[in-house]
Amino acid sequence: MPNAMKHLILVGSGKGGVGKSTVAIHLALALAQQGHRVGLLDADIYGPSLPTLLGPAGKPKSPDGKRILPVEKFGIKLMSMGYLVDPEAAMMWRGPMLAGAVSQFVSDVEWGDLDFLIFDLPPGTGDVQLSLAQKFKVRGAVLVTTPQTVALADVVRAKAMFDKVRIPTLGLIENMSYFICDQCDARHEIFDHGGGERAAVRLGVPFLGRVPIEPKLREGGDVGQPLFNLAPQSASAATFLKIAADLTERVESEHAQSQRQEVRKRSLKIIRS
Repeated sequence: MPNAMKHLILVGSGKGGVGKSTVAIHLALALAQQGHRVGLLDADIYGPSLPTLLGPAGKPKSPDGKRILPVEKFGIKLMSMGYLVDPEAAMMWRGPMLAGAVSQFVSDVEWGDLDFLIFDLPPGTGDVQLSLAQKFKVRGAVLVTTPQTVALADVVRAKAMFDKVRIPTLGLIENMSYFICDQCDARHEIFDHGGGERAAVRLGVPFLGRVPIEPKLREGGDVGQPLFNLAPQSASAATFLKIAADLTERVESEHAQSQRQEVRKRSLKIIRS
C-alpha cells in the first residue's frame, strides 16, 4: 500500500556536534505524545545514531522482499541504516548512493499513514539534502544550532541551501543553550547567550526555543532512553513539547493555506476552460 505522509520535516544543521539527532528524536517523540502519528528517518548513512540514542529495536523485516517494515519504539516508527548493517561496518559509499538509500527509506519503507515524518539529516549541505528536495514534497526544515559563533555561521549556510532548493525554514532551535546547576540552581550560559535568537532574526525565521544542557539528556542517549522516560518533568522535556505544539500549529496553518491555493488554481482552470 502507498504511504500517506502529511508533513515531511527536515531537521538539519550546518555542522556536526550541535545535538541535531537528539533534537530530531525528541521533537518526534514530543509530536507523538501530543497524539500525532510519527515516523523518524535517520538520513545520516555514514553515522547513524538512532540505534544508539534510542537503543536496539530489532532488525526491520521485509515480508515480500520488496517493502520494508519500520521498527517501532516509544510510540514512533523508526528507520536507520544502523538497524540494517553491522554497527562496526564502515559505509564507503559515494554521494549518489547515499541519496539513493535515503530515497528508498522514504519510498520502500511501509510507513503507513503518518502525520509527520521527521528526517534526521546528516550535517552539512550535500547530496542527501538535495535529493530529498528534488524527489519529495517537503513541508519545511528546522535548523539546529548552539549559541557560539562558529555554529551560527554554519547554520546561515544551511539556511541558504534550503532557500536554493525552495524548502521553507520553519524555525531555528538553540540547543545546549544554558546549564542549571543542580547544587546552587544558578543558570550558566556556557556557550554564550542569545546567539540562536540573533541568528533567527538575521535569517528572518521563527525562533522556536532554547534547549538547556541537562545531564539526564546525555545519560538517556548513552542508555537508549529518551528524556520523556528519564525526566518527563525536566525543562528540556517541557521545551520540546512547546516546540512541537508551535511547529504543529505552523505547518497545519501553512498546509491549509496551500490547500486553499490549490483549490483556487483548479477553479481558475475550470473557468478558463
